[in-house]
Amino acid sequence: MNFFLETIRVLLLSVWYNVEAFVHLFLPKKKKNVAGEVVLITGAGSGIGRLMAQEFAVLDAVLVLWDVNQDGMRETARLAKPCGASRIHCYLCDCSDRNEVYRVADQVKREVGDVSILVNNAGIVTGRKFMDTPDSLIEKTMEVNTMAHFWTYKAFLPAMIANNHGHLVSIASSAGLIGVNGLADYCASKFAAVGFAESVGLELLATGKDGIKTTIVCPYFINTGMFDGCQTKWPRLLPTLSPSYASKKIIHAVLTDQVYLLMPRSMYLIAALKNSVLQWKLNFTLLCYLGLTRQSRVRE
Repeated sequence: MNFFLETIRVLLLSVWYNVEAFVHLFLPKKKKNVAGEVVLITGAGSGIGRLMAQEFAVLDAVLVLWDVNQDGMRETARLAKPCGASRIHCYLCDCSDRNEVYRVADQVKREVGDVSILVNNAGIVTGRKFMDTPDSLIEKTMEVNTMAHFWTYKAFLPAMIANNHGHLVSIASSAGLIGVNGLADYCASKFAAVGFAESVGLELLATGKDGIKTTIVCPYFINTGMFDGCQTKWPRLLPTLSPSYASKKIIHAVLTDQVYLLMPRSMYLIAALKNSVLQWKLNFTLLCYLGLTRQSRVRE
């Protein structure tokens, strides 16, 4: 196919896909059934990991909970059980340790079965300026927030590929789209997580594995305690999100095979403006207006 025909094809598809997206604003997509699906959630011992476990339990999914906090996982399991989960399995696992991820993954496959929905939710933040952050903490941030995704994909993606069925969920951050002052290592890890999820998603489509879906979640600050001390300059434009709201939106995105979920909705416009601004000075002005150049204070 020559250049002219390829260009016409892309333009027509662009129009079609935009019309399709507009229609879905008024006619929501049908939700898929996840009853009986094996859902693995990392960082399930607290925060939105715990809330997502409860949401999936209501949908009768088989839950596999991973965390470094055994007591937190047990509490999550206790709260999820009455919600309707047929089976709940807890595994102590440090996702930053590649060998441990592989070891526990093998245990899960033996005791539970193949994971069909993988939710990479575990994350940490140091909250220090770049030059004040010890090398060990930078490495830990990258290991938990980024490299853990590599290892869990390596462990569970082969079965999804063999069955052409599954769902990969990356809980990233708006800091994976826009740099934030005082969060250099965190932003780097989340930018990497977004890029990794996008790339693997495209790789799966290119190889014909369209039965494996990808959802990339980029929320603004969620009020889980991780970002205690952070303030938003314009609460109406960029509100701090409640964990309950965020978890419900994530589950809805998974059930409707939504590829990108930015929260709040204003993040779609902000990300588009940031990416369309070519001059650094204009870019910096936009970030100043949004309050993203102020020092971010977070709980360590």
